[in-house]
Amino acid sequence: MTTADDRERLHAVETALLKRWPETRLEPTLDRIAALSDALGSPQLSYPTVHITGTNGKTTTTRMIDSMLYEMDLRTGRFTSPHLESITERIAINYEPITPEGFVATYNDIALYLDMIDERQPHPLSFFEVMVAMSFVAFAEYPVDVGIFEVGMGGEWDATNVINSAVSVITPIGLDHMQYLGNTIEEIAKTKSGIIKPHSAVVLARQEPEVAKILMARCVEQEALPLREGIEFSLLKRELAVGGQVVTVQGLTRTYEDLFIPLYGAHQGSNAASAIAAVEAFAGSKQVDDEIIRAGLAQVDSPGRCEVLHRNPTVIIDAAHNPHGVAALVRTITEEFDFSSIITVVAPMGDKDVRGILEGLDEIADRVVVTANSSPRSAAIHDVEALAHSIYGPDRVTSIPTLTDAIVKAVEQAKLDNDVNDENCAVLITGSVVTAGEARAILRRMSSRESSEQQ
Repeated sequence: MTTADDRERLHAVETALLKRWPETRLEPTLDRIAALSDALGSPQLSYPTVHITGTNGKTTTTRMIDSMLYEMDLRTGRFTSPHLESITERIAINYEPITPEGFVATYNDIALYLDMIDERQPHPLSFFEVMVAMSFVAFAEYPVDVGIFEVGMGGEWDATNVINSAVSVITPIGLDHMQYLGNTIEEIAKTKSGIIKPHSAVVLARQEPEVAKILMARCVEQEALPLREGIEFSLLKRELAVGGQVVTVQGLTRTYEDLFIPLYGAHQGSNAASAIAAVEAFAGSKQVDDEIIRAGLAQVDSPGRCEVLHRNPTVIIDAAHNPHGVAALVRTITEEFDFSSIITVVAPMGDKDVRGILEGLDEIADRVVVTANSSPRSAAIHDVEALAHSIYGPDRVTSIPTLTDAIVKAVEQAKLDNDVNDENCAVLITGSVVTAGEARAILRRMSSRESSEQQ
């Protein structure tokens, strides 16, 4: 049981971590994380690993792989980033976030080594590097049978890239983090291809032709085995279902029919196909039982990814933070929901393609509420408002300073529209992972108050 003291200690550790370089800052070197890993005894090499990169779909694919491997009776460790609500979400063991006590204990185990590396390097370890090292140690001490690591940013210079993955997965690549990864999709693809290890299996989701060419060249260079969506494995069929979708996937060794996934969107069907191929590749010559795949996908969740959190009115949150992610979100809303209108609450980060995000939402946003999350990186509201006016016109745009007030106002307006006009107006909250995480907490408090008032 987590006590108030445990939460206080967790807060102290998180505060110490946040004083380091932010995870949004990438320096093209693995020197610090390599030195730290060596000092810790290279714990990341004590268990086999699966490594996932791409532009969108990384986290969900990682969670799918974790869920299926866990169903194979393997002890799993999963590292993902960023978190939605609690920092402990980043390190999961057997599909559950590490406990606050475990998180603090792991940090304390490596704290002296952090000081040592900080003193010996030109720059101190970053927040992300320390988090990665903590996951290495936590998984080794448990111990896990397999570690599943989502890249934080890029691939070649990402701190997770000191693992020696047996299987790599590359989800669809688009334009994002251009200030660090390159200005063209080819440059970004080259950076992300850096996770491909010699003689490994590489699961490649469907890519743009220019991206596929670069990834295949890296596979040849590393003598790695490419497993391509549409060739070695495929999403054969997809149908909408209550609470998600049913898919049929041609895997590497067999066809898996009528698999239920409790997630929305055609892209999630493709993510599932890649995840299945990764699990099969990891299993090697061992046949993967149909029921393992079926059970693993049926229980998977992906918080903050087209997640329905409220009814009457329907409120959906999505962590889309770039035009590529927004395009997938818009397709999902258009094809799988039947709303009469949508009020969209948008709080993007200032270092993202804000215009691209707003333009992408134009197809489904009847009214737009621009606001800000609590991050210092959140885009200035007046800048977002000016862009929104130029795209939607002033009549469709409202500006509200805080995310809480914006959500409350949007929900009240949607409910009023539905009650008075007998409509099916929904609220969509999006723009960043931070926005999605904060929205989850806000909506939970709203639901709690509503329940109390009804009692």
